Amino acid sequence: MLTITQALHDQIVAHARADHPDEACGVVAGPEGSDRPERFIPMLNAARSPTFYEFDSGDLLGLYRDLDDRDEVPVIIYHSHTATEAYPSRTDISYANEPGAHYVLVSTADTDDAGPFQFRSFRIVDGVVTEEDVRVVEAY
Repeated sequence: MLTITQALHDQIVAHARADHPDEACGVVAGPEGSDRPERFIPMLNAARSPTFYEFDSGDLLGLYRDLDDRDEVPVIIYHSHTATEAYPSRTDISYANEPGAHYVLVSTADTDDAGPFQFRSFRIVDGVVTEEDVRVVEAY
């Protein structure tokens, strides 16, 4: 289960909405070994595409150096889908290389008549996708 604060949830959704119609992407870092998302880090989608996201290689290198310096890990890796449901694509699965991370997808398309977005979390390990519950809390 992913437990996330309302504030972080809202920041991820706001980033997805702001970058629409392109896919948004980013990371929420947390203390190593805690599985607790704390620090919101929006990234630039270097692909600037409505159907694909890509972290800029220089930005990604800087991110991992910063995480190491702070004894943090990427607890959440998120991106948005602009025209499809919030479920990992084959490309998303092939690029998932953080087995300990929660992969959050936000859809800015109304694919289920439930509103303007879906917010879902998955574990992706060795190509296997497992959806997990999301619990939104006011504070940890």
